[in-house]
Amino acid sequence: MGDEKEAGWGLSTQAIRTGHHRTSEGEHGEPIFTTSSFVFGSAAEAAARFSGDEPGNIYARFTNPTVKVFEQRLAALEGGESCVGTASGMAAILATCMALLQAGDHIVSSRSVFGTTTVLFNKYLTRFGIETSFVPISDYDAWERAIAPNTKLLFLETPSNPLTEVADILRLAELAHAKGCLLVVDNCFCTPVLQRPLELGADIVVHSATKYLDGQGRCIGGAVVGDRERVGEEVFGVLRTAGPSMSPFNAWVFLKGLETLELRMQAHSRNAQLLAAWLEAHPQIEKVYFPGLPSHPQYTLAQQQQKAPGSIVSFVVKGGQPAAWSLIDATRMLSITANLGDTKTTITHPATTTHGRLTEEQRTEAGIGHGLVRVAVGLENIEDIQADLAYGLDNL
Repeated sequence: MGDEKEAGWGLSTQAIRTGHHRTSEGEHGEPIFTTSSFVFGSAAEAAARFSGDEPGNIYARFTNPTVKVFEQRLAALEGGESCVGTASGMAAILATCMALLQAGDHIVSSRSVFGTTTVLFNKYLTRFGIETSFVPISDYDAWERAIAPNTKLLFLETPSNPLTEVADILRLAELAHAKGCLLVVDNCFCTPVLQRPLELGADIVVHSATKYLDGQGRCIGGAVVGDRERVGEEVFGVLRTAGPSMSPFNAWVFLKGLETLELRMQAHSRNAQLLAAWLEAHPQIEKVYFPGLPSHPQYTLAQQQQKAPGSIVSFVVKGGQPAAWSLIDATRMLSITANLGDTKTTITHPATTTHGRLTEEQRTEAGIGHGLVRVAVGLENIEDIQADLAYGLDNL
């Protein structure tokens, strides 16, 4: 399969076909290469591989054919030149920072990011002399004011976790580049099916492949997508040296997930749209956060920037944490877990789980109250999802 032919394929075709070059065995499905090392034909060939004069496999920490197929496929879907698969989504963010930053550098980040990302920036990167300023995701004046002479990177998730706030990627990309910075976008919630940040000017996209790229909650993994120099050389260099590597088996699982990604994201979004509208009309709900609702503050932007709103629906239950916990505990079908991106609908209380390691002040600044519940809408029948939530809501 040639690159020229693959470049003309549609998204679903790329997600199914890109990157697989059949071996001499003539396999139809992608093989899993479960080997730690690779054999060279001669001492001279080994030397050429290690020096970089000859391409090819060396050691599975940083060169594995199954992982390579996943990387090529995701790069094609995101419209990037290179992709590096990592052990987790957090490993993808860490590898990006280690590759592109040094002591004395500064990050400007949306304050509406995953709680563990905030901990990484505030607790661990500071040990290496890298400081972070956090700003409201849609306050573009605040973004600009926060950029200092040593700022090298702007970081955000859009839509955000868990309030589904939407940032204008094009506007932030223009600001970043005008100030000599890079824009890194976590595209976990949308995937390239619903949003392509690189086309909007972002420099790098990061993923937790654990979520929708897999789609069935089976494996942990991450990815960084971008150009050949920053990602293909610098981020890859961190992976090769530090070793936050994706396993071949996990890469194979993600490949299977990518094959149904477009169908799943469309179905997730349809279910979420129906659930969000139903929740907004429920008397026990104070507020619903979902980009597909006209009441969402960035509804118009989401319509322009995303092909569909995604599957994350967050809402505030009247009665604070006791009511939120009561609702969660009353569910009989929904899975009480902090993971998302699964065919199974999941439900969690962000203030005490995904963002529980933040201080009360940090949670307040991020708008994460004690009555907030997050649902990652799965692919069950929407009537069954609504009925499960109704059982708890009607008895508050």
